[in-house]
Amino acid sequence: MPFRDMRDYLAALEQQNLLRRVSREVDHNWEVACLAKWMYQALPIDRRFGLYFQNVKGTTIPVVTGALGACPASVAVALQCEVGEINRTVVGAVRNPIKPRIVDRGVCQDIVLAGDTATLDTLPIVTWTPGKDKAPYLTTIVVTRDHDTGIPNMGVYRTMVLDNRAVVVNLSPNRQGTRNVQTWIEKGKKAPIAWVIATEPVVHLATVANLPYGRDEIELAGGLKGEPIDLVRCKSIDLAVPANAEIIVEAEIAPDEKHDEGPFGEFAGYMGQVEKRPIARVTAITHRRDPIFYGYTSQMPPSESTTIQSLMNAGVILQMLRDHIGEQSVQDVWIDLTFGGLLAHGIVAMTPQFPGHGKRVGRAIADTTLLKRITVVDVDVDIRDQSHVDWALNSRFSPQRDTVIIDDVYVPLHIDPSVRDARGNLWQGSKLILDATQKIDSGPFSLPPKEMMAKALNVWKECGLPEFDIPLRAKLRLDKS
Repeated sequence: MPFRDMRDYLAALEQQNLLRRVSREVDHNWEVACLAKWMYQALPIDRRFGLYFQNVKGTTIPVVTGALGACPASVAVALQCEVGEINRTVVGAVRNPIKPRIVDRGVCQDIVLAGDTATLDTLPIVTWTPGKDKAPYLTTIVVTRDHDTGIPNMGVYRTMVLDNRAVVVNLSPNRQGTRNVQTWIEKGKKAPIAWVIATEPVVHLATVANLPYGRDEIELAGGLKGEPIDLVRCKSIDLAVPANAEIIVEAEIAPDEKHDEGPFGEFAGYMGQVEKRPIARVTAITHRRDPIFYGYTSQMPPSESTTIQSLMNAGVILQMLRDHIGEQSVQDVWIDLTFGGLLAHGIVAMTPQFPGHGKRVGRAIADTTLLKRITVVDVDVDIRDQSHVDWALNSRFSPQRDTVIIDDVYVPLHIDPSVRDARGNLWQGSKLILDATQKIDSGPFSLPPKEMMAKALNVWKECGLPEFDIPLRAKLRLDKS
């Protein structure tokens, strides 16, 4: 059965040892973030887990982070599939979205705080780069709506706490949430906006997918879940939010009311710049009884945000290549877990149909995504195994023949720190395409035949040598031996 809410999901993670409860008292002003950073910076990916802080100083509300994007296995649990089926699941959901349904009641409104009682100090909002961030930040789903079309948007826009009744939202140019808010502001109206804290995992995952303008993330979430997402109308503003969320913060953005936002630790691993951003004033806070607080941990990669962005957007790119560009020869896409779709390294497995086909696919991805590097390999390469990709680059890639550099790419400084020189001048960015597909038949692999290697597995066991799982890299090689 699909997960009804974040609690169902956390229980499933705990059963699979992908969530750790911390009973020691922690301070959300610094300890939560620092412990999460150690988890991502020190543990190998297959040993990472979500963190459930049960005893948070100054509040009765527990804090959870890292649960959605500790590792690919966490995302697979959320999607109720195997790790190797994440792309297939995302592609299927993009192709088959399911509209949400409006319900009369939701547990997210068990408790309603309005007026003077709706204060942010009732929530354990985390400081994610303690000692450097200007203030605590909400790092979760943000809901907006286009005034004219009524089309909603769910995105992740970091939100700085200004005081107990106001926040500053990083609505950066050209993003859909920014456009939605502007449709209200340009008419002299206050724009409704809401933060969704801890809801069904598929909603969180759909929210980080880079969908085309006008596509509704909640419909993708329905496709991922296999049934409609229940939404409930907000109490003080004209928006609909997930009914099974833990906490909802409702607010309005007034025209021409802005404040400095930042500095804040950015996804690229550096402190971001300070810019004027809209102020949102809280109109209500609703929540479940005994709610759970959730925040994405980002800043220095690898992180939770880069992990979930990478895994979700790989499937979105795969669907685009197949359905919109018609590249049926593309079998799989992987994005490194470092920059989560922004500046990242994308690796594509395909069967080239003609000379230069790999470069053509690479250019298509460079033109339609924010990936900074694209490597194209054959389908006999495990694109999730960096050593196998490196082998393809060593044995099938000639730099002079197989490299494409795309110049004059505009990338804002806050997205790519490399576009700034030592004097602070800004330069245009660039992208790199590496075609590591096989250009000629290089002959048989230098491995014993598959049948002989299979027999040797029995000998290995008889010798009392350590057990192991056969990596995909080895399976692919043996299939051609």
